[in-house]
Amino acid sequence: MSRIDILPVSTPAELDRFIRLPMRLFANDPQFVPPLLLERREALSPKKNPYFAHAESQFWLACRDGQDVGRISAQVDQLVKDPEVGHFGMLAAEDDAAVFAALFEVAETWLRARGKRRVIGPFSLSINEETGLLIDGYDTPPVLMMPHDPRYAPARVEEQGYAKAKDVIAYMYDIEHELPKAARRMIDRRKPAAMSVRNLDKSRYYQEFDTVTAIFNDAWSENWGFVPFTEAEIAHMAKSLKPLIDPKWVAIVEMNGEAVGFGITLPNLNELIADFQGRLLPFNWIKLLWRLKRGVRSARVPLMGIRRSLSGSLIGGMAPFLVIDKMREGLRADGVQKIELSWILEDNLAMRHIIESLGADAYKTYRIYEKVLA
Repeated sequence: MSRIDILPVSTPAELDRFIRLPMRLFANDPQFVPPLLLERREALSPKKNPYFAHAESQFWLACRDGQDVGRISAQVDQLVKDPEVGHFGMLAAEDDAAVFAALFEVAETWLRARGKRRVIGPFSLSINEETGLLIDGYDTPPVLMMPHDPRYAPARVEEQGYAKAKDVIAYMYDIEHELPKAARRMIDRRKPAAMSVRNLDKSRYYQEFDTVTAIFNDAWSENWGFVPFTEAEIAHMAKSLKPLIDPKWVAIVEMNGEAVGFGITLPNLNELIADFQGRLLPFNWIKLLWRLKRGVRSARVPLMGIRRSLSGSLIGGMAPFLVIDKMREGLRADGVQKIELSWILEDNLAMRHIIESLGADAYKTYRIYEKVLA
């Protein structure tokens, strides 16, 4: 058997190999969508991604007979509540137990040297980015900012001693489905006069983004695995998403003029770039602009939240339905047919009940794994 060598990524050329590897490994998977190389280079750059201001990471390539056959990352995030927890991510490898073993050995050794006693992942790079390993739903392509993995990957990860920590669910919602009659009656009869819902004011775009991310950090603060967005990350995300955000696709719920809940829908870029092979230059950027102008049939809600102080209240129960209904108006006007609501923790039963009452289908499951280091 050929020897497997592990190469720490330390040069731009090696990082490029790291980014491009899944494109070769999964070229025959009809559902795999190659990510945009330009976006991946920026996301993995400590100079450009503010995640690295509070986190340390290392990337590795597994090589055999002069060919790259796998990759993995390890991360230590200062904002993670448990100081003994480290993360792994960016996992992609051939269907070979020896390759997976070599990758996890180097990642775990790196984390152990930094005092970590438990490993959780995959996160690429944070739980606020691509999260989990696909364990169900291989027959459809991933939407924007969601991972896609081969069928063999879960078994290979579990061979290395990893077990389920938590599953997260992706729902697909046909927006032709109206709100449940019970929710509509509740809104019509019991909505307070001081409660309203509006779209995003793009003339105050950055202030609006600060508002909704503050709500997000509050709404999710007690959830499993929560890591808050920093001010720098909020500013970076706002700038990055500005070309994609349509004010009609954003809903903000207010009480007495104060924002208490929100939802943001983004166009599913994966629908538009599947044939780009990761390249925007020299001419695909023109094609992308034209396709965006023509419109998309699918979209994703990656960010949604209601103030924790409203949890369990009448207003807190109404707010998600108001947000979804307001976003539906803009989406339907623009010809969008389906939206993915993701990701949802498996034990977030309140949100799952709301989503399922809309008639949405749980069509993909992603697993977050953990392992206690010896």
